[in-house]
Amino acid sequence: MNKWLKCIQTHQMINKNSKYISNIFNNVSSKYDFFNNLFSLGLHSLWKRKLISLLKPKNGEEWADLCCGTGDISFLLNELVIPGGKVFGIDISEKLLKIAKIKSNKLGNTAINWKKKDIFDLDTKLNKYDGICMSYGLRNLRNVDDGLQKVFLLLKDSGRAGFLDFNHSKKNSFSSIFQKLYLRFIVVPISGLFNLKAEYSYIEESIKEFPKGPELIYKAKKIGFKKVKYITLFGKQMGILLLKK
Repeated sequence: MNKWLKCIQTHQMINKNSKYISNIFNNVSSKYDFFNNLFSLGLHSLWKRKLISLLKPKNGEEWADLCCGTGDISFLLNELVIPGGKVFGIDISEKLLKIAKIKSNKLGNTAINWKKKDIFDLDTKLNKYDGICMSYGLRNLRNVDDGLQKVFLLLKDSGRAGFLDFNHSKKNSFSSIFQKLYLRFIVVPISGLFNLKAEYSYIEESIKEFPKGPELIYKAKKIGFKKVKYITLFGKQMGILLLKK
């Protein structure tokens, strides 16, 4: 068994380096969209649209979809910023990006710029965006503080950013208990039927290490964001962090 799979199954502290994360998402890539729809009961599309509606991208703006996965957010952004704007879909997983490009070609979309890159390797002097989105990505970065700082530097003055992810609820709250039971007795067993048990066991472990809403607010303000807001969705299962530079 691979060393990184053993780490997940023994519930050790996760070492979320770039190779570790890219391995996980390359492994799940063929079932990524299928499982997103299945495990969220199709609601992930509504949550993503909610994120975009709160950020209000405009025609002519340049937006980056960091940790873009198979491109759901990128496609939503593209509908709003073209013809005058640009969208950059950036992810570290080569296989997820390949699927995003296939979907883009089927839609006849040639306007989105797809790029395989670790977000920490983006040049903050050459790359400046009006807005940045991250859907289920912030939690997977090697360090949340560093990720928020990177986004701050990548934004233009008065730029805005939005992050959709699992909400880390208060310990022993109903939402926390429900989340754990759903992951342990629905998500992990079903993914195990496709030999992806270890990869989906990672979700619960990553949520444990992910800051709670108030902590995210504190971190963002400390970095220098002028406006910060955190809202929860779907019985506090999901959260959206909204920032303005």
